[in-house]
Amino acid sequence: MTLSTHVLDTTHGRPAAGVALRLQRGDALLFEGVTDADGRCAGLRDVAAPPGAYRLEFAVADYFRAAGVALPEPPFLDRVGIDFGIAGNGHYHVPLLVSPFGYSTYRGS
Repeated sequence: MTLSTHVLDTTHGRPAAGVALRLQRGDALLFEGVTDADGRCAGLRDVAAPPGAYRLEFAVADYFRAAGVALPEPPFLDRVGIDFGIAGNGHYHVPLLVSPFGYSTYRGS
């Protein structure tokens, strides 16, 4: 099974480049990376992802600060964690649409 993500900055209407992210399974850190200019993280596809429970965590406050967005202290969203399960074969795509004050996700293709 393969896994991918795509981070979109809904405040500016563009891919979110430079977002640090982590993939965990339980207490085990499986992957750390940073999104590219298109808001994707190519190295994530190389992680073996058998069925189970996972967490993707995105450092969104750091991203918005670097983009020049004035955030309150503490920020409303500092890190966004998405807990999801992989139950079958195939590709799992976990996108993140984010602003400083809200986010959404879904299972993509």
